[in-house]
Amino acid sequence: MNDRKKILMIVGGGIASYKSLDFIRRLKERNLEVRGILTKAGEHFITPLAVASLTGNNVPTDLFDPENEAHFSHIELARWADLIVVAPATADFMAKAANGLANDLASAIILATTTKVVFAPAMNVRMWENRATQANIERLKTYGYEFIGPTNGSMACGEYGMGRMLESVEMIAEVERRLEPPCERNYRAIVTSGPTREAIDPVRYISNHSSGKQGGEIANALYEKGFEVVFIAGPGSSLPQGGMEIIQVNSADEMLQAATSSLPADVFVSAAAVSDWKIAEYSDHKLKKQNKSQSLDLSFVQNPDILQVISRDVKNRPRLVVGFAAETNHLKVNAAKKLAKKGCDWILGNDIGKESDTMGGDFNEVLFLSRTENDKWPRMSKKEVGARLADRIYQHINRKGT
Repeated sequence: MNDRKKILMIVGGGIASYKSLDFIRRLKERNLEVRGILTKAGEHFITPLAVASLTGNNVPTDLFDPENEAHFSHIELARWADLIVVAPATADFMAKAANGLANDLASAIILATTTKVVFAPAMNVRMWENRATQANIERLKTYGYEFIGPTNGSMACGEYGMGRMLESVEMIAEVERRLEPPCERNYRAIVTSGPTREAIDPVRYISNHSSGKQGGEIANALYEKGFEVVFIAGPGSSLPQGGMEIIQVNSADEMLQAATSSLPADVFVSAAAVSDWKIAEYSDHKLKKQNKSQSLDLSFVQNPDILQVISRDVKNRPRLVVGFAAETNHLKVNAAKKLAKKGCDWILGNDIGKESDTMGGDFNEVLFLSRTENDKWPRMSKKEVGARLADRIYQHINRKGT
């Protein structure tokens, strides 16, 4: 980075606030200009003087401070930065940002800025897993905000799990990547993710437990590798970072239509958990029970096989087609059969038996199969799986393209 970029740090209130001081120091070492803001909660953990000493700049804390507003208003701060980093981003602060609140200096800046904003969450694992927190995160992603972490680890409260803020070295790498000029995107990838919903009547449907987390991490990793990415998301899917095209669908038919209309592409990754079956006759009114002895018989027909269509039936087949095989038993045998039947190039097998937390969880254990390879990956986070797969895809496409 040749020019001196400007970083605005918003420090939230949490035990992870102490990491922000080391993070600021490392930012300054890279010749970045840094300004800091403390939320009222943040002042309970570190002082404005500590942040001012590291940044070399005054640290405003009050939206209605006449002196600070006279010299550098919150609107000017919102426009001054090349990147705004909220670290730690608490559950409370993200809830305020997700709902457009602006009753203090930090939240007013988030609402007023057009600069890229990155949240680095840090909180107790139960707070992280709470449905309200996850809903707020998904909403923030739809606004175009990006996220760094969190990761698994031991917490100050004595618990262990997801919600630990990344270390400064990891944070620096993420920030530097976001400050680099946009790369030329020479390759195009389509990633499907999440479940599908097959309607029974206007209020009921059949579906599965897929969260779409793995597909979202694959899309993120490919985007970071310089791919133009089209992300086709089933309902309730975890959405990836901003910058890519997102198409939201419900049914398998809608997902197939979105996939084929997004071609041509260099790579197709079928990470979605598509329902194999749909209702033969959809009822346009709510089905009601008439008496206690009444039974309900539903007839099903097969859904289109999206992976097989893209692998075998389209004229402009991608150069690389990657599928997933979610199996409850005989993983290697069933994944190999699927690889041969579908006609794709690679299959990533997942064990989703009752002892596994893969579907809906944050970790994955993958069996990678191609026609020449058989590679068992160790248990790792879905983010790590996404990065590893993206590396392999990138190497394959570059090798084929030369």
